[in-house]
Amino acid sequence: MRLECDCRRPRCGVPGAGRVDGRQPVLWRCAAVSAVLAASAAYAADLTVAQITEKNGAARGGLASWRAVKTLVMSGDMDAGGKSNVTLPYTMSLKRPNMSRLEIRFENQPSIQTFDGTQGWKYRPFMGRPDPEPLTADELKVMAASDELDGALIDADRKGIKVELVGTEKVEGKNNYHLRLTKAGGVVRNLWVDATTFLETKIDGEPRKLDGHPHKVETYYRDYKTESGLNIPHTLETVAEGVKGSRKITVKTVSVNPKLDD
Repeated sequence: MRLECDCRRPRCGVPGAGRVDGRQPVLWRCAAVSAVLAASAAYAADLTVAQITEKNGAARGGLASWRAVKTLVMSGDMDAGGKSNVTLPYTMSLKRPNMSRLEIRFENQPSIQTFDGTQGWKYRPFMGRPDPEPLTADELKVMAASDELDGALIDADRKGIKVELVGTEKVEGKNNYHLRLTKAGGVVRNLWVDATTFLETKIDGEPRKLDGHPHKVETYYRDYKTESGLNIPHTLETVAEGVKGSRKITVKTVSVNPKLDD
């Protein structure tokens, strides 16, 4: 990334750049600011994958704290889409290593999807389907590739996830590390980590097929808050390339290590 300060412009953003009285030469001030910025960029580029993941773990509450989490329950609201973009209440329950249960309320009826790490089921009475149905092969593939409750970077080696540094780039105007994640099953995802806070900024998802063509999907992590010592995003916003608007999941409550059945 090239960093410059062009003081030939009449309104350079460096304070005092317009002064030519000899006390603070214009070029000296620009050179000093550029040197500081360049040094910061060089330092950021020098971090290894191990250092980035270590800083990420610390920023999210620490490895020991996350390793102590066996179950996690989050509830809030999610956008259901449609012309009126209805918002529905949900509860997501997670249990190590890769068990999950998602319940959404629609017109006072539950819609439930469960996954035990191998098999999964869905229950959708509001669609006129009163009996549980097994997840399809494609749905099982997506669930199997889902991250554990602490995400991909914490204990990535144990989870069989290969993490590579692609480079540094801007995400919504902020410097980020672009990481490539290759999971044990061969699924590849791209994850961006803020270069200042070391918290996850966004991750790409399974492309959606619209009008017969795949469209890139990305989910942004926003509004981090501390829950029982853990730094957790409370807004997840998903955008699809070529599709107007976005879909948000808002977390209102978090329960750490509640008792959950298998």
